Amino acid sequence: MNFESKNPFLNNKSFSATSATRKDEVHHASIIDYNQEMTLSGTINKTLLLFLLLTASAMVTWWMAFNGINAMIPTIGGAIVGLILVLISAFKPQYSSYLAPGYALFEGLFIGGISAIFEAMYPGIVIQAVGATFVTFAVCLGLYKFKIVKVTEQFKSVVVAATLAIATYYLISWIVSMFTSFQPVHHGNSMMSVGISVFVIIIAALNLFLDFDRIEKGVQEKMPKYMEWFAAMGLMITLVWLYIEFLRLLSKLSSKD
Repeated sequence: MNFESKNPFLNNKSFSATSATRKDEVHHASIIDYNQEMTLSGTINKTLLLFLLLTASAMVTWWMAFNGINAMIPTIGGAIVGLILVLISAFKPQYSSYLAPGYALFEGLFIGGISAIFEAMYPGIVIQAVGATFVTFAVCLGLYKFKIVKVTEQFKSVVVAATLAIATYYLISWIVSMFTSFQPVHHGNSMMSVGISVFVIIIAALNLFLDFDRIEKGVQEKMPKYMEWFAAMGLMITLVWLYIEFLRLLSKLSSKD
């Protein structure tokens, strides 16, 4: 089995299908417009734009929560709509230029609301989680850029298998806890719970390497311009996951005080 990034926007199927289509177009075309090809700078610019949109949107539910306005509806609604846009883009990447900004805006509503909840419980936790997320991203990018960490097929297999295991565990725990009094081991602030959070953060960080690798290959294979939005959206998904896991870990450590 050829494993690729678990991130639905950077998985093997989507990129391979787009790459095959692109190669067929290049083979039959006599004139190629290189301005319509995916570039690294274009992907970076679009990632920054999505980050700004997400941040601006997050400030809305953050402000609502700290000004006595019920922010639960936009928070939950943002999570649901964001997930829907993710699923649509995963199957229709050619619409990513429209769906990616929408995802950033709606996901921002969710991030702002959930961040406000954690901040109210543990003052100062949000800035710590944001800082930890950016430091992790910078370190992973540096390790990848200078080839200190190489993304081999074995590396991909291990990371994706671990990611699938985490997703399965979370899903089963959520379903069981809905119908029983079962308390998942990752809840609470026990050493086991903290250890699980650390493990999940490591796996989330390792997914960044897969994302970087897939973006680099997308640029090398001269994929269509809209794949910049697709890849940028994928990176945002990974970073959001990493940020939320940092919030969870820091809240467990804070509750021990």
